Amino acid sequence: MSRSVLVTGGNRGIGLAIARAFAEAGDKVAITYRSGEPPEGFLAVKCDITDAEQVEQAYKEIEEKQGAVEVLVANAGVTRDQLLMRMSEEDFASVLDTNLTGTFRVVKRANRGMLRARKGRVVLISSVVGLLGSAGQANYAASKAGLVGFARSLARELGSRNITVNVVAPGFVDTDMTRALTDEQREGIVKQVPLARYAQPEEIAASVRFLASDEAAYITGAVIPVDGGLGMGH
Repeated sequence: MSRSVLVTGGNRGIGLAIARAFAEAGDKVAITYRSGEPPEGFLAVKCDITDAEQVEQAYKEIEEKQGAVEVLVANAGVTRDQLLMRMSEEDFASVLDTNLTGTFRVVKRANRGMLRARKGRVVLISSVVGLLGSAGQANYAASKAGLVGFARSLARELGSRNITVNVVAPGFVDTDMTRALTDEQREGIVKQVPLARYAQPEEIAASVRFLASDEAAYITGAVIPVDGGLGMGH
């Protein structure tokens, strides 16, 4: 049965792979994006998730065109890497506002329709960095680690309404962001990964789609690492 799916930050990289995976399964897929030209084949809604009013307007458009959101994938995120001594308050606050508070905004708004329907699937995209830590990424790691506590609290709060809330924590993924690294940097990263390669965005998408499926109906509050073994033990 075709469901109404929303993927935030679904215009490129991991988000786009997730959106495509749901579309290929026959779901109606909306994506949010902040800038540029969105990919074709989806209901693309321009939305900055740091703005509560834009989030509200995005949901109204999605609900009007494809129905209340039944599956939410909170993927939109930013980085502003800097060593702590050089990190400004703005560097820290802006990353938290997008990655953590922005996720709060989109999940809270989706929750309205899910509670009414007494069912729903929420998947938050965290990162291995949120579990392992990473020098120069204290703001990003804090925001991604925060998603775990957020998800597990909601799993307890919403479970009786048949709403599951889970986290996928990708490792290093072959996207435009990682392709911008030097060959030396890429080789250094791969040496840390037991499977000795980068993930493909489609591998992250497969785990997300599983968590949103009927087969995963009894999984909630889980953190699923898709990281080639990089963060094992966390």
